[in-house]
Parts: sequence; C-alpha cells; structure tokens
Amino acid sequence: MKTSLAFLLSLFLLKHIHAQQNVGVGTATPNVSALLDINSTTKGFLPPRMTASQRIAITSPSEGLLVYQTNASVGLYFYKKNVWTKVSEATTSTSNIAVPFVSICCQSWMTKNLDVNTYRNGDIIPLVTDNGTWGALTTGAYCYYNNDSTTYAAIYGKLYNGFAVNDPRGLAPEGWHVPTDFEWTTLENCLGGNSVSGGLLKEMFTTNWTTPNTGATNISGFTGVPGGNRNSSGTFTFLGTDGYWWSSSASNASGAWYRHLFYNLSGSVKGGGLYRNGFSVRVIRD
Repeated sequence: MKTSLAFLLSLFLLKHIHAQQNVGVGTATPNVSALLDINSTTKGFLPPRMTASQRIAITSPSEGLLVYQTNASVGLYFYKKNVWTKVSEATTSTSNIAVPFVSICCQSWMTKNLDVNTYRNGDIIPLVTDNGTWGALTTGAYCYYNNDSTTYAAIYGKLYNGFAVNDPRGLAPEGWHVPTDFEWTTLENCLGGNSVSGGLLKEMFTTNWTTPNTGATNISGFTGVPGGNRNSSGTFTFLGTDGYWWSSSASNASGAWYRHLFYNLSGSVKGGGLYRNGFSVRVIRD
C-alpha cells in the first residue's frame, strides 16, 4: 500500500512539474525567475551526501554540480573548470578576525597571508625594523615590507623569519599549522605539478603582481600575492614580482624549505632559505 501511494505521489509531482514553468515547495506562488522555489522557516535543503571517494568517482561532472562531502574535509563542494572546490568558509584567528579559507583537494588553506603578532600561547612576537638587528637574530621576529604596515599589511600580511615559524609556542592559530614541505608538494601535485601550479595559485591580474603575471588563473582559490622578502642582511626585495612562503621542514641546520612564485613564470619553485630570511606564511588546517 505504501509503495502504491509513493508511486501515485511521484506521478502527481511529475505531472505538476511538467504543467508549470516553475515549481514551489512550501509556497503557492514560486518566484517567476526560479525553476524550483523552496520556502520554509523550519527546515532546510539537503543536497546529495557522499564520501570523498564517491564524489571523485562521479562520471563527467557538470559545471556547477554541488554535493555535500561527509568525510574529511567535510563540507559543500562544487565543480568548476575541471576542479572540485570546497565552498569557502570563515574561521576566527587568535586576533578574533574572520579569515577565509579554501579547500584544495583534501587540504584546507587560509586564503590570506598570516598576520598575527603573538604565538599561539599569547606571547608577543618581536617586531624588528633595524636591518642589522634583523640579520643577527637567532629567535623569532616579524616585520612588514619596508617597515610600512600602512601600505602593505592589508594585502601582504607580515614577513616572519624562520625562527618564528619553528618556535615551539606555535606561530599558527589553534587548529592550523605551517605546512610541511610534503604538504606543499601534495598541493603542487594536485594542481598538475610544479611546472604549472604557480599560475593556479597566483592571484589574477596585475593589481598586485607585475605584468605579465604569467599563467595566473587562481583556479585553486589560493590567491597568492607577491609579498617579496627580507633577506638575511635585513634588506627588502622583490615586492610585486615574487612571493615566498615558508614550510616548517628544515632544509639544513640553518634553514628551511619554502615555495616561490614569480610574476613571469607559471610554475612554482622549491628553495631553501636561511632562518634569518623574512618570508610570508600561509597556514593549513590540522
């Protein structure tokens, strides 16, 4: 009996849909611009729910396809330009500022450079402006490009030396960490390898990047910006042409691996930098 009722109801709904240009659920007057208008103040809409492997196994997904993934990283995913992307969410950093993030494959990255002035436990990270002092440091510190927070902080965040990145008190906010070299490599491989991944990571256009900003599509949503660096003698260089991001993995006793994006290349390059250098930091969710 229940099966028969369900069948009859299905026939009724199909007939109703074919008879109208648009359909309302919970409303007798669906919006004329909507094919389906669902109205409720007590219930929500549930898209198809599936695991990551089930999502990836979808054959020839259409542009704009939307599903809800039930295992890590949990959330809404949509298909855009041959890439599954997690719908951006917002998290709150230790400075109580909402920071957007994006999921790229199975990783969740903040979409802005780190801009904290305390370690995770609340201890202050020293701001060091003097070139000689910066070059002689053996402990954590940060600065702004050209020591000018008014011009550069909002776009590029802070530049941190490698000692701050690896301080045991933790540079990243709770629930996040500075990516390892392996996690950077995983990101590059996911985006087609380091020969092309730079373009997919770079912010588009030439508002911040120097022309020609080769290959920049930002398909990943990473939105990499060219924050330049502060070298081991304290000198600031390459703003607008190069972006440098630390990893937490040591390259030798005095430095760590980093990733480097260029204004005139579509690839990303792995390098080893001295802990006395000042680079940008992007954090990844635990």
